[in-house]
Amino acid sequence: MKKGTAAVGFILGLLLFLSGDPICHGALQVGFYRGKCGFADVEAIVGGVVSAQFFTDPSLLASLIRLHFHDCFVNGCDGSILLDGPDSEKTASPNQSVRGYEIIDQAKDAVEKICPGVVSCADLIAIAARDAVFLSGGGIYRVQTGRRDGLVSSADIANVTLPGPSITVPQAIAAFADKGLTAVDMVLLLGDNFTLSERIHNFKGSGKPDPSMDQFTVNTLRSRCPINAIENTVNLDQNPFSPLVLDNSYYQNILLRRGVLQIDQELGMNRFTRPIIANLANSVDFPARFGAAMVRLGAVGVLTGTQGEIRSSCRVVNKAVNKDKSG
Repeated sequence: MKKGTAAVGFILGLLLFLSGDPICHGALQVGFYRGKCGFADVEAIVGGVVSAQFFTDPSLLASLIRLHFHDCFVNGCDGSILLDGPDSEKTASPNQSVRGYEIIDQAKDAVEKICPGVVSCADLIAIAARDAVFLSGGGIYRVQTGRRDGLVSSADIANVTLPGPSITVPQAIAAFADKGLTAVDMVLLLGDNFTLSERIHNFKGSGKPDPSMDQFTVNTLRSRCPINAIENTVNLDQNPFSPLVLDNSYYQNILLRRGVLQIDQELGMNRFTRPIIANLANSVDFPARFGAAMVRLGAVGVLTGTQGEIRSSCRVVNKAVNKDKSG
């Protein structure tokens, strides 16, 4: 048996175990789809799609986690980030670098073939993010499902709601609190892609790099992100041994003044968040803590019961789909 095939088999077996007996948590529950698609296991189907992408491009795992965060932070975890349109969330400035839409499309196609009109796009994002965390080495947690899909997607709301590159630590804490999330959740989840160029080339208009950043890191990032470059990609985790692994080295680097983003270093210097950074940097249970934060994120502003809808296509609301079919 090939190594990749064996790994996928192990992952799917684990997901079958995790999607076992239902466990209720408020409006959502673990195992919501059990028995709703005959003998098929929805989470294992999604896991197969994500696993296949993992062996093709491991960097997409971080994209799926980020996709979940950006969806939940704007009007709740309702799959609205997936909707196409000239003024949809996809077109918002903070979402221009978001990836992973095609993976959710593939997962939707796979489950629709087995049980059409049952599994929400919002749940597909949450399940895919859970699988991405596991495949990134961040441990496994039982994902709650039962979300419904939203009907509205607004770039304007996304532009004012998603944390921006100039956000301060107090503003970030307040933004997360507005979603019912704690400062610890914020520190665990805030790893995002903000503007890096100004920090390493022209910090606050000085023409110099941010003085709080370690000089070796400045030099490394400048070599990867030359001034006036149109597009650059850099890992937030500057640990050369685990750049694509979800672990606590990100927090260890912040304490060493090697944080990539401005907010990274501010988290390490702020009197409220520095103890959190230090605790996570030395934490032996980081995977469990990150998983718990993801569960709390996944419960933000969800639609359940008869709210919203179950989209046939994740990119358009059902009214538009039915109109196209009748036309």
